[in-house]
Formats: sequence, C-alpha cells, structure tokens
Amino acid sequence: MRTLFADPRTDFVFKRVFGSEAHKGLLIAFLDAVLELDDEHRIEDVVLLDTEQRPQVRELKYSIVDVKCRDVRGTTYVVEMQVLNVEGFEKRVVYNVAKAYTNQLAVGAQYPALDDVVGVTICDFVLWDEVPMLSRWRMQEQHSNAHGLSQLQFVFLELPKYTGGDQPTSIIDKWAYFFREAVNLTLVPEALAVAPFREALEAARAANFTEEEWDAYIRAGMAVQDERGALSLALSTGEQIGRKEGHKEGHKEGRQEALIELLEERFGELSEAALERVRAAEAEQLKAWIKRVLAAASLDEVFGS
Repeated sequence: MRTLFADPRTDFVFKRVFGSEAHKGLLIAFLDAVLELDDEHRIEDVVLLDTEQRPQVRELKYSIVDVKCRDVRGTTYVVEMQVLNVEGFEKRVVYNVAKAYTNQLAVGAQYPALDDVVGVTICDFVLWDEVPMLSRWRMQEQHSNAHGLSQLQFVFLELPKYTGGDQPTSIIDKWAYFFREAVNLTLVPEALAVAPFREALEAARAANFTEEEWDAYIRAGMAVQDERGALSLALSTGEQIGRKEGHKEGHKEGRQEALIELLEERFGELSEAALERVRAAEAEQLKAWIKRVLAAASLDEVFGS
C-alpha cells in the first residue's frame, strides 16, 4: 500500500523534488533558506548542471550528490542527501566541493575567474553535538577570527536535531520537518500548506508516481535499509560474540568473523593473504574496516591500501 507521500530522503524522490526543471523553484527556495539569504541577496535563478559537468568521482551508495547547479552570479551549489554516516564522510564532502571548484579550470578558466562553490549536505544523523541543526562553515583566521578565503563554503542540516514536533515555525524547521516526516503524513499539515512546502509535498505525492516510478522508489529504499542493516548486524554480531567470550580477545574474534562474512558477501571468497590480514588486525581496526566495507569498491579500499 502506498503512503500518501514518498520519502524525500531517498535518491529517487530527492531528485524528483529538487533536481528537475519543473520544480527548480523548490531548489532555489531551499538554498535561500539554508544559506539564510536576505531579500537583497536571494538567488534569482539557477541552471541545473548535467551529469557530465559534475565532479568525476565515485560517490558512496548512500550519498546523493544529484543536484548541482549554478546561479546567475556564478556560484556553484553541490547539494546532497546523506542517510548513513560512513567512514570518511566529512572528507568526501570537502573533496566533492573542492573538486567542483577545481573543475572550473578544466574548461579553460584562469584563477581570477574561478567562482565560489557551496556544499549543502542534509544528514540523517548527528555529526557534531556542539553545533545547531543548521551549521555553516568557512575558513577563519585563528588569531583575529577574521573570515576569509570564502571560495569554499559548507552548510550542514542535521535532521535528528529537529525539535519542533508537529508544529514547525521557522523556515529551516519546516524544511527539516518535511524531510523527516513527509513519508509519515496522512494529510497536508497546516505548517506545510504554504509555498514552497506544499509544492514539495506535491512533488513527493505517491499518487503521482507511475507504477515504474513507485517500483524504483521502493527498490531504492530497500537498498538503503539492506546496507544499513548489514552494517548494524555486522557490528552487533561481533559484539555479541565478544560478550559471550567475555574478554578482549572475544571482541576481536567476533569482529573478525563479522568482517570476513561481510567481505565474502561483497567480494567473494577471500585469499589467504586477506584472511591473514584480518586475523592480524586489532579490534578497533577491525571495527573501522567493517564500517568501510559499505563504501568500498574493492578489498584494497577496505584495507586502505
């Protein structure tokens, strides 16, 4: 049975809401909100960039760097949704933004012509305990606290930090509420019954999906849950075996077993060299490798070699 609205945190729906010409105004409204732009500096228009224009990097399966656009001032925005906090996440965010910045030279630009790049990341997990739900980052001189080198900026919206309940009031709270609760709604709440949120809900309305689109949406959601479950199961299995053994070596052996099972599921039968590497690793290294399996495309990437 279809829900009233599909989950905007999934790849398919996120692209539908923010990555299409038909709903380009939603992307502009969202960027205006998270960048906290006043009327004088609001974004007038954006050009959605083609896949070929995006940074040529392999993205993690859970990351949706699927909306990249440029405004009339030349600023590029790299917008992504991240539903799982995997190892190296923050570094990858910085890499994607920096890559979008340096890729401008690939089309013949000189250094003075390089335009700013802003990375906007919506996280379905907590990154930092000490910062607010919406945080904005740029370089700062450490002695005087002066801001500079603003060519690269980062914005993070950490959805679990939302505390507005069913009555969001601020624009940012309403966007967070939309991302978190759209899939659970049975009607359009009063707080989201105004622009641009009503349009966002309409774009996510399940009844507007064809059967093929609904199937694609379900498959995307299942893939996320499968991978999230694989990580949780691997870690918990290792800890359970460790508790049963009742000592430090037990935890290590549990993680070894969990890691070997995950690696063989992803990459097939392991060589003796790979098995020996797992057996020789300490417990914390094993835990890090378990987390890395989700994003890795090869054994070398898991082991960091």
